[in-house]
Amino acid sequence: MKLTPVLIVEEIEKSLPFWVDRMAFQKTVEVPEGDRLGFVILERQGAELMMQSLASVRKDEPRFARNGCNNTALFIEVEDFADVLKRLDGYPIVMPERTTFYGMREIGVYEPGGHTVVFAAKIA
Repeated sequence: MKLTPVLIVEEIEKSLPFWVDRMAFQKTVEVPEGDRLGFVILERQGAELMMQSLASVRKDEPRFARNGCNNTALFIEVEDFADVLKRLDGYPIVMPERTTFYGMREIGVYEPGGHTVVFAAKIA
């Protein structure tokens, strides 16, 4: 089984600098929708993330666009928390770094499409 989140966003172009430049995902598939991007697939170290523009969803399957852009939260477990902190340097932090009762070190942000992203690493 494979699980791949699809983030529905107003404009894919606004989210790419976060995912590609900061978090080091690689764009492996790009589908234009007019003069904009309608869909992309991003990959990093076996993790896959898809983004689709709201306009593309409305055209492809309007029933899935009933609430506009969905509020999705991603929980991304990483091995190198220090690397995440470096990549987020200067980026607006929504949930300051914390240690949880379930043994994780976490930090949370909103990616430019408005989705919540929590990066977490197991405490040794």
